[in-house]
Amino acid sequence: MDYGGGYSTTSYGAQGGMGGGGFMGGSQGGSQPTAGKGTLGRDTLRPCTIKQVLDATQPHPDADFKIDDVEVQQLTFVGQIRNISTQTTNITYKLDDGTGTVEVKQWIDAEATTSLGMGDTTKPPANHGLVENEWARVWGRLKAFNNRRHVGAHVIRPVGDKMEVMYHLLEATYVHLYFTRGPLEPGGDGKGAGAGAGMNGQMDGGYGGGDTIMAGATKMPNVSVSARRVYQCLKEMPQSNEGLHVQNIAANTRMSVTDVMKAGDELLSHSLIFTTVDDATWALLEF
Repeated sequence: MDYGGGYSTTSYGAQGGMGGGGFMGGSQGGSQPTAGKGTLGRDTLRPCTIKQVLDATQPHPDADFKIDDVEVQQLTFVGQIRNISTQTTNITYKLDDGTGTVEVKQWIDAEATTSLGMGDTTKPPANHGLVENEWARVWGRLKAFNNRRHVGAHVIRPVGDKMEVMYHLLEATYVHLYFTRGPLEPGGDGKGAGAGAGMNGQMDGGYGGGDTIMAGATKMPNVSVSARRVYQCLKEMPQSNEGLHVQNIAANTRMSVTDVMKAGDELLSHSLIFTTVDDATWALLEF
């Protein structure tokens, strides 16, 4: 599928930044923890580098991790296997992609092994072609335990085509620029992340916001990514003269109400929006 601006999915199976969940039905059964209310619709797959995994922020221990100020539930990356440690309950892989190293744990389901008639369940199953110094792709969730981060893998498989490594790094870069500099915009010359044929300002149902989103190509002030998303939503969503309520903005940007309020305060301080019928209903300040 082609998303414009030269971006399209490939046969490598990542399609994380644009394709939504990225998993086939049943591939996650029994692997992931029970999600909190409202997380299912946000369960998208984020392509990233290991450095982004290590630099991800977490406001508090029960919160989702954030990369580029955007919540991530599931992620995918590639890396070269530096070490494999096999234990009774899990197999731990140490992966390195040139930007950093991280441990990936794949838990062994003893009951499933028994039901398949594999005999001695004290011996972990084979690694299916995963050997040291070869490249692998991981799909999983970022977790933290005792102040140490690791990725709980739903799926880990060897990389058969080395071009997949280059493809993934380009995809991770593309998505990073989308969230930090805004989407590509139609009619531009393709220079920078805020111009060129692009994605009509939307990604996975959310709003981004580029650097030149104000009338007359006025430059957006130095505001956060969340503020850009809220501004873009106010600019593009159909609305009355009263503007949009905070709840509507949160639903359309897939942000929490708290994050929307913080972004709104930021935009209000720059005189980019104004309140209308109440303090929680905003409209763009047109010049």
